[in-house]
Amino acid sequence: MLLWIVAALAAFYVKGLCGFANTLVFNSIMSFGDSVANIAPVELLLGFPTNVIMTWRGRKSLRAAIFVPPAVMTLLGSAVGAFLLNSVNASAVKVFFGLVVIALSVEMLLRERGGKKAKGSTAAFLVIGVLSGVLSGLFGVGALMAAYMGRTTDSGEAFKANMCAVFAAGNVFRIALYVAMGIITGAALRQTLILAPFMLAGLWLGMKSARWIDEKKVRRIVVLLLIVSGVALIAGNI
Repeated sequence: MLLWIVAALAAFYVKGLCGFANTLVFNSIMSFGDSVANIAPVELLLGFPTNVIMTWRGRKSLRAAIFVPPAVMTLLGSAVGAFLLNSVNASAVKVFFGLVVIALSVEMLLRERGGKKAKGSTAAFLVIGVLSGVLSGLFGVGALMAAYMGRTTDSGEAFKANMCAVFAAGNVFRIALYVAMGIITGAALRQTLILAPFMLAGLWLGMKSARWIDEKKVRRIVVLLLIVSGVALIAGNI
Protein backbone atom coordinates (compact mmCIF):
# COMPACT_ATOMS: atom_id res chain seq x y z
CA MET A 1 0.00 0.00 0.00
CA LEU A 2 2.92 2.38 0.68
CA LEU A 3 3.97 2.20 -2.97
CA TRP A 4 0.42 3.06 -4.07
CA ILE A 5 0.39 6.09 -1.75
CA VAL A 6 3.79 7.32 -3.00
CA ALA A 7 2.63 6.87 -6.61
CA ALA A 8 -0.60 8.82 -5.99
CA LEU A 9 1.17 11.70 -4.23
CA ALA A 10 3.94 11.98 -6.83
CA ALA A 11 1.73 11.52 -9.90
CA PHE A 12 -0.90 14.05 -8.94
CA TYR A 13 1.63 16.57 -7.64
CA VAL A 14 3.02 16.56 -11.19
CA LYS A 15 -0.55 16.77 -12.52
CA GLY A 16 -1.28 19.85 -10.41
CA LEU A 17 1.99 21.47 -11.43
CA CYS A 18 1.95 20.77 -15.17
CA GLY A 19 -1.52 19.47 -16.06
CA PHE A 20 -0.40 16.09 -17.39
CA ALA A 21 2.15 13.25 -17.00
CA ASN A 22 0.31 11.75 -14.01
CA THR A 23 -0.20 8.49 -15.91
CA LEU A 24 3.51 8.32 -16.81
CA VAL A 25 4.59 8.92 -13.19
CA PHE A 26 1.96 6.67 -11.63
CA ASN A 27 2.58 3.75 -13.98
CA SER A 28 6.37 4.11 -13.72
CA ILE A 29 6.28 3.87 -9.92
CA MET A 30 3.64 1.15 -9.76
CA SER A 31 5.40 -0.99 -12.37
CA PHE A 32 7.71 -2.04 -9.54
CA GLY A 33 4.86 -3.42 -7.47
CA ASP A 34 1.78 -4.52 -9.43
CA SER A 35 0.37 -5.56 -12.80
CA VAL A 36 -1.00 -3.23 -15.47
CA ALA A 37 -4.43 -4.85 -15.14
CA ASN A 38 -4.63 -3.66 -11.52
CA ILE A 39 -2.95 -0.28 -12.10
CA ALA A 40 -4.84 1.05 -15.14
CA PRO A 41 -8.41 1.19 -13.73
CA VAL A 42 -7.27 2.78 -10.46
CA GLU A 43 -5.18 5.42 -12.26
CA LEU A 44 -8.12 6.17 -14.56
CA LEU A 45 -10.58 6.57 -11.68
CA LEU A 46 -8.14 8.79 -9.77
CA GLY A 47 -7.30 10.86 -12.84
CA PHE A 48 -10.85 11.68 -13.94
CA PRO A 49 -11.78 13.95 -10.99
CA THR A 50 -8.41 15.75 -11.25
CA ASN A 51 -9.17 16.59 -14.88
CA VAL A 52 -12.62 17.88 -13.89
CA ILE A 53 -11.13 19.96 -11.05
CA MET A 54 -8.42 21.51 -13.21
CA THR A 55 -10.84 22.19 -16.06
CA TRP A 56 -13.25 23.95 -13.71
CA ARG A 57 -10.43 25.86 -12.02
CA GLY A 58 -9.24 27.22 -15.36
CA ARG A 59 -12.69 27.61 -16.94
CA LYS A 60 -12.07 31.27 -17.81
CA SER A 61 -9.22 30.14 -20.08
CA LEU A 62 -11.25 27.45 -21.89
CA ARG A 63 -11.60 27.96 -25.64
CA ALA A 64 -13.87 25.65 -27.61
CA ALA A 65 -11.76 26.13 -30.74
CA ILE A 66 -8.78 24.73 -28.83
CA PHE A 67 -10.18 21.79 -26.87
CA VAL A 68 -13.20 20.58 -28.89
CA PRO A 69 -11.36 19.30 -32.03
CA PRO A 70 -8.83 17.13 -30.14
CA ALA A 71 -11.59 15.99 -27.75
CA VAL A 72 -13.61 14.76 -30.72
CA MET A 73 -10.55 13.03 -32.15
CA THR A 74 -9.85 11.41 -28.77
CA LEU A 75 -13.35 9.96 -28.66
CA LEU A 76 -13.11 8.79 -32.27
CA GLY A 77 -9.70 7.30 -31.56
CA SER A 78 -11.14 5.37 -28.64
CA ALA A 79 -14.12 4.21 -30.68
CA VAL A 80 -12.02 2.81 -33.54
CA GLY A 81 -9.20 1.61 -31.32
CA ALA A 82 -10.11 -2.07 -31.37
CA PHE A 83 -10.20 -2.14 -35.17
CA LEU A 84 -6.91 -0.30 -35.63
CA LEU A 85 -5.07 -2.28 -32.97
CA ASN A 86 -6.02 -5.47 -34.76
CA SER A 87 -4.66 -4.22 -38.09
CA VAL A 88 -1.54 -2.27 -37.15
CA ASN A 89 1.57 -2.91 -35.08
CA ALA A 90 0.78 -1.00 -31.88
CA SER A 91 4.41 -0.96 -30.73
CA ALA A 92 5.58 0.53 -34.02
CA VAL A 93 2.89 3.21 -33.84
CA LYS A 94 3.92 4.13 -30.29
CA VAL A 95 7.59 4.37 -31.30
CA PHE A 96 6.62 6.69 -34.16
CA PHE A 97 4.54 8.89 -31.86
CA GLY A 98 7.40 8.91 -29.33
CA LEU A 99 9.71 10.33 -31.98
CA VAL A 100 7.10 12.95 -32.91
CA VAL A 101 6.71 13.94 -29.25
CA ILE A 102 10.47 14.37 -28.82
CA ALA A 103 10.77 16.42 -32.03
CA LEU A 104 7.92 18.73 -31.04
CA SER A 105 9.28 19.07 -27.50
CA VAL A 106 12.75 20.06 -28.69
CA GLU A 107 11.17 22.62 -31.03
CA MET A 108 9.10 24.01 -28.13
CA LEU A 109 12.22 24.21 -25.93
CA LEU A 110 14.14 26.11 -28.60
CA ARG A 111 11.24 28.55 -29.01
CA GLU A 112 11.08 29.11 -25.25
CA ARG A 113 14.81 29.80 -25.03
CA GLY A 114 14.64 32.09 -28.02
CA GLY A 115 11.81 34.04 -26.44
CA LYS A 116 9.61 33.60 -29.50
CA LYS A 117 6.02 32.39 -29.65
CA ALA A 118 5.70 31.09 -33.19
CA LYS A 119 2.08 30.72 -34.24
CA GLY A 120 2.60 28.01 -36.81
CA SER A 121 0.19 27.12 -39.61
CA THR A 122 -3.41 26.06 -39.15
CA ALA A 123 -2.71 22.93 -41.18
CA ALA A 124 0.16 21.94 -38.87
CA PHE A 125 -2.01 22.42 -35.78
CA LEU A 126 -4.78 20.36 -37.39
CA VAL A 127 -2.42 17.46 -38.15
CA ILE A 128 -0.93 17.53 -34.64
CA GLY A 129 -4.42 17.77 -33.13
CA VAL A 130 -5.66 14.75 -35.07
CA LEU A 131 -2.58 12.66 -34.23
CA SER A 132 -2.70 13.64 -30.54
CA GLY A 133 -6.38 12.78 -30.31
CA VAL A 134 -5.89 9.37 -31.89
CA LEU A 135 -2.85 8.59 -29.71
CA SER A 136 -4.68 9.61 -26.52
CA GLY A 137 -7.81 7.73 -27.52
CA LEU A 138 -6.10 4.53 -28.64
CA PHE A 139 -3.39 4.16 -26.02
CA GLY A 140 -4.31 6.55 -23.19
CA VAL A 141 -1.06 8.45 -23.83
CA GLY A 142 -1.32 12.22 -23.37
CA ALA A 143 2.19 13.34 -24.32
CA LEU A 144 1.38 14.40 -27.87
CA MET A 145 -1.79 16.10 -26.63
CA ALA A 146 0.38 18.14 -24.25
CA ALA A 147 2.72 19.03 -27.12
CA TYR A 148 -0.29 20.14 -29.18
CA MET A 149 -1.67 22.27 -26.33
CA GLY A 150 1.77 23.77 -25.75
CA ARG A 151 1.66 25.12 -29.29
CA THR A 152 -1.94 26.36 -29.25
CA THR A 153 -2.15 28.06 -25.84
CA ASP A 154 -0.30 31.13 -24.59
CA SER A 155 -0.40 30.66 -20.81
CA GLY A 156 0.05 27.93 -18.25
CA GLU A 157 -3.55 28.26 -17.08
CA ALA A 158 -4.94 27.93 -20.61
CA PHE A 159 -2.61 25.01 -21.31
CA LYS A 160 -3.80 23.03 -18.29
CA ALA A 161 -7.52 23.91 -18.53
CA ASN A 162 -7.96 23.07 -22.22
CA MET A 163 -5.85 19.93 -22.03
CA CYS A 164 -7.65 18.62 -18.97
CA ALA A 165 -11.00 19.25 -20.70
CA VAL A 166 -9.86 16.92 -23.48
CA PHE A 167 -8.62 14.34 -20.99
CA ALA A 168 -11.90 14.47 -19.05
CA ALA A 169 -13.88 13.69 -22.20
CA GLY A 170 -11.62 10.72 -22.92
CA ASN A 171 -11.88 9.56 -19.31
CA VAL A 172 -15.67 9.38 -19.49
CA PHE A 173 -15.50 7.15 -22.54
CA ARG A 174 -12.78 4.92 -21.07
CA ILE A 175 -14.61 4.54 -17.75
CA ALA A 176 -17.78 3.45 -19.56
CA LEU A 177 -15.72 1.04 -21.68
CA TYR A 178 -13.90 -0.39 -18.65
CA VAL A 179 -17.19 -0.90 -16.79
CA ALA A 180 -18.70 -2.69 -19.81
CA MET A 181 -15.62 -4.92 -20.09
CA GLY A 182 -15.54 -5.69 -16.36
CA ILE A 183 -12.11 -4.09 -15.92
CA ILE A 184 -13.32 -1.76 -13.17
CA THR A 185 -13.97 -4.09 -10.26
CA GLY A 186 -15.02 -3.68 -6.65
CA ALA A 187 -11.39 -4.03 -5.62
CA ALA A 188 -10.38 -1.20 -7.98
CA LEU A 189 -13.11 1.04 -6.56
CA ARG A 190 -12.01 0.33 -2.98
CA GLN A 191 -8.38 1.06 -3.84
CA THR A 192 -9.42 4.30 -5.51
CA LEU A 193 -11.37 5.44 -2.44
CA ILE A 194 -8.39 4.68 -0.19
CA LEU A 195 -6.02 6.65 -2.44
CA ALA A 196 -8.38 9.57 -3.12
CA PRO A 197 -7.17 11.70 -0.15
CA PHE A 198 -3.55 11.26 -1.27
CA MET A 199 -4.50 12.13 -4.85
CA LEU A 200 -6.21 15.31 -3.66
CA ALA A 201 -3.26 16.23 -1.43
CA GLY A 202 -0.79 15.77 -4.28
CA LEU A 203 -2.98 17.76 -6.69
CA TRP A 204 -3.39 20.61 -4.20
CA LEU A 205 0.35 20.79 -3.53
CA GLY A 206 1.08 20.75 -7.25
CA MET A 207 -1.36 23.58 -7.98
CA LYS A 208 0.07 25.61 -5.09
CA SER A 209 3.62 25.02 -6.34
CA ALA A 210 2.62 26.24 -9.80
CA ARG A 211 1.76 29.61 -8.24
CA TRP A 212 5.19 29.94 -6.64
CA ILE A 213 7.23 28.87 -9.66
CA ASP A 214 7.76 31.25 -12.56
CA GLU A 215 5.53 30.32 -15.52
CA LYS A 216 8.49 30.08 -17.90
CA LYS A 217 10.10 27.53 -15.59
CA VAL A 218 6.86 25.56 -15.43
CA ARG A 219 6.68 25.49 -19.24
CA ARG A 220 10.26 24.23 -19.39
CA ILE A 221 9.39 21.52 -16.87
CA VAL A 222 6.48 20.59 -19.14
CA VAL A 223 8.80 20.34 -22.14
CA LEU A 224 11.31 18.21 -20.23
CA LEU A 225 8.50 15.91 -19.07
CA LEU A 226 7.37 15.62 -22.68
CA ILE A 227 10.85 14.56 -23.75
CA VAL A 228 10.92 11.98 -20.95
CA SER A 229 7.47 10.78 -22.05
CA GLY A 230 8.66 10.39 -25.63
CA VAL A 231 11.76 8.48 -24.59
CA ALA A 232 9.71 6.24 -22.29
CA LEU A 233 7.23 5.58 -25.09
CA ILE A 234 10.03 4.50 -27.42
CA ALA A 235 11.97 2.50 -24.81
CA GLY A 236 8.89 0.57 -23.77
CA ASN A 237 8.11 -0.52 -27.31
CA ILE A 238 11.44 -1.52 -28.89
